[in-house]
Amino acid sequence: MKFSKSWVDEWIQASLGTNELADQITMAGLEVDSVDAVAGEFSNVVVGEVVACEQHPDADKLRVTKVNVGEAELLDIVCGAPNCRQGLRVAVAKVGAVLPGNFEIKKAKLRGQPSHGMLCSYSELGIPVEADGIIELPLDAPVGTDLRSYLQLDDAMIEVDLTPNRADCLSIAGLAREIGVLNRCDVRSPEWAPASATIDASFPITVTAAEACPRYLGRVIKGLNVKAETPLLMQEKLRRCGMRSIDPIVDVTNYVLLELGQPMHAFDLAKLESGLQVRMAVAGETLTLLDENEVSLNADTLVIADGTGPLAIAGIFGGLHSGVSAETQDILLECAFFSPLSIKGRARSYGLSTDSSHRFERGVDSQLQQQAMDRACRLLLDICGGEAGPVIEVVSDAHLPKPELITLRREKLNRVVGIAFDDAVVTDILNRLGLQVTLTAEGWQATSPSWRFDLAIEEDLIEEVARIYGYNNIPNLPPMAHLVMNEQLEADLPLKRARHLLVDRGFQEAITYSFVEPKAMSLLFPHQEPIILPFPISADMSAMRVSLWPGLINAVVYNQNRQQGRVRLFESGLRFLKDEQAENGIRQEPLLAGIISGNLADEHWSIPSRATDFFDLKGDVEALLELTGEAHRFSFVRAEHTALHPGQSAQVLRDGHPIGWIGVIHPSLEKKLGLKSKVVLFELELNALLKVRIPVAGEISRFPANRRDLALVVDSAVTAADILHTAKKIGGNQIVGINLFDIYQGPGVPEGKKSLAISLVLQDTQRTLEDKEIADTIANVVEGLRTEFNASLRD
Repeated sequence: MKFSKSWVDEWIQASLGTNELADQITMAGLEVDSVDAVAGEFSNVVVGEVVACEQHPDADKLRVTKVNVGEAELLDIVCGAPNCRQGLRVAVAKVGAVLPGNFEIKKAKLRGQPSHGMLCSYSELGIPVEADGIIELPLDAPVGTDLRSYLQLDDAMIEVDLTPNRADCLSIAGLAREIGVLNRCDVRSPEWAPASATIDASFPITVTAAEACPRYLGRVIKGLNVKAETPLLMQEKLRRCGMRSIDPIVDVTNYVLLELGQPMHAFDLAKLESGLQVRMAVAGETLTLLDENEVSLNADTLVIADGTGPLAIAGIFGGLHSGVSAETQDILLECAFFSPLSIKGRARSYGLSTDSSHRFERGVDSQLQQQAMDRACRLLLDICGGEAGPVIEVVSDAHLPKPELITLRREKLNRVVGIAFDDAVVTDILNRLGLQVTLTAEGWQATSPSWRFDLAIEEDLIEEVARIYGYNNIPNLPPMAHLVMNEQLEADLPLKRARHLLVDRGFQEAITYSFVEPKAMSLLFPHQEPIILPFPISADMSAMRVSLWPGLINAVVYNQNRQQGRVRLFESGLRFLKDEQAENGIRQEPLLAGIISGNLADEHWSIPSRATDFFDLKGDVEALLELTGEAHRFSFVRAEHTALHPGQSAQVLRDGHPIGWIGVIHPSLEKKLGLKSKVVLFELELNALLKVRIPVAGEISRFPANRRDLALVVDSAVTAADILHTAKKIGGNQIVGINLFDIYQGPGVPEGKKSLAISLVLQDTQRTLEDKEIADTIANVVEGLRTEFNASLRD
């Protein structure tokens, strides 16, 4: 937002210099981007009147003038501007004047004619206005007055970069309120005679989208002279705020936009048919905009229409057909409150960005429309003449924003800011901000004003108190360090420990976006509906992830495309699932996932080259599970997943409950996802992984251990995990170690069978086991496996 300091000074007398004001509002959170002078440095330039203007006798493009500058004698000045004429009020640089660039005006002769001064153009005075010829001042400009004083050129254009929540400062009124609060000054808004209705002219208006447009005002004004000249001082105010003068109707709507922060629009009444409608667009409707570009409207776009179709995109851009032109005499002036959600993102979807949409999508004061309508009508009637009809208002109170009642606790305010505030100071700050304040036993209850729609929670008020009190006024106190140990439950495994383990095993930690491409999500999880963002950053980041896999797969593809064949990545983060029982209908679950691709080890002369497989990653996952101290409670069960190879995938269970998956990406998906080689990945629920068994000291046996090996023949479908689990269960406490060390299928083993070689380590803490006890235990294990799995000892 660019504003003129002199315009703000009309609203408030803070007696601040330009630099002082810029520093003050920057410290208040309104960052100043630039401060520029409104005109170049010049002196001794006054208002003059061209009394006589004759053709130069020896030059076709020069004129000889006599100019009254309020002195005893008229000045003879030769001028070459095409718009120089008798009766004109002009800017005159007298002899001795110094113009921008240190250019001094001296007496001279041009083609034999004396010239004691110069009639100036905007560019010659360092004023950035596009205009041909010399400056044409209003006919009532007082002759002899210093031009800098008359046009208030000792002024500055200040541009501030506002955060999205401070839309209330996108106007002179809002900035004046802010400066008034900071300096304890009263704000004096301009006064004008009410624009009362003098004719009965009206136009029917209906609103069918009341939620998007809770308030809509219209007013017919007839007999306007569109060719009237916008007052120069108004043009100057527009220019200093970054807008150029177009015609009086557009200038007035822009003026009210800048002054009060309320966007407005004028329709040519003669081009409207059968009433105005505020409705949602019908998908496929077209509209030719004022810039002559045609757009196809979306069904979520709010439009202003009549019987023939859309006339404007509400709050964003007007249409060419109903726009004001040089032939316009009667207009329908509109002024509305559109809800921010109905405007947000719509301009960008059409490739547009306007001053109106910039304000509406951030928020506009919902109680401002009557005042803005009256202000605009008064200005139009004063400049263009004409007569105004009554204000037509359509309002839905149920959909208008309601003031927020916010509780501010004294204890929290003092704790967050770090100092103890006096109650009177806080009450004064809140009152100056426009809030209605009630003092309570615990602090304050405040109701936000209609223009501060960004104030909704306690933290907002804490920020306001600290900001207005002044960050520089908060004492620089050293922090108090209380030597209190942080609580850490021994049964909670820190995520950092799991991350360090994976790093030690050769993984690199990745951080990917929570927004992913819907197409990739549908390939991996075709039966899981993702949450689609209404206003995504881009098309390939428009869905909330339901798994960490899409981001990790993209990271592998990125590396493979850059000749990085061996990739080992892991990530911890949230997935987002639809759940009506959860807050806002979204359940967030923390996950830990990993992915590997390429060779098992970096290329080395002493290590055979081998591609990674399912069991390599399974070993990494088992190492993670070992951190819990309860690896025996976890199991890997063969299962099928839409994203995984049906023969190389497993579900990870804890106490029989699914907590994750591990497997090889389905071959049919590799090419679709852009992968150049096989990848293996896993994903675990962190809540199930980060609960550990508290260590308990156990007795160390002083007696020898005994190992016995068994080679068992079982059906191919029997899993080794089931054999090991059953053997450990039968052997009881005597079996202190069990391991599978060989799997064999081939000659000597019947078809459909396999041989599993397992080692059993037997030991007792109280005595040395006798051979008979060992033999009995082994016999019980063999018999139990025979009964359970039809296992037999291999010959």
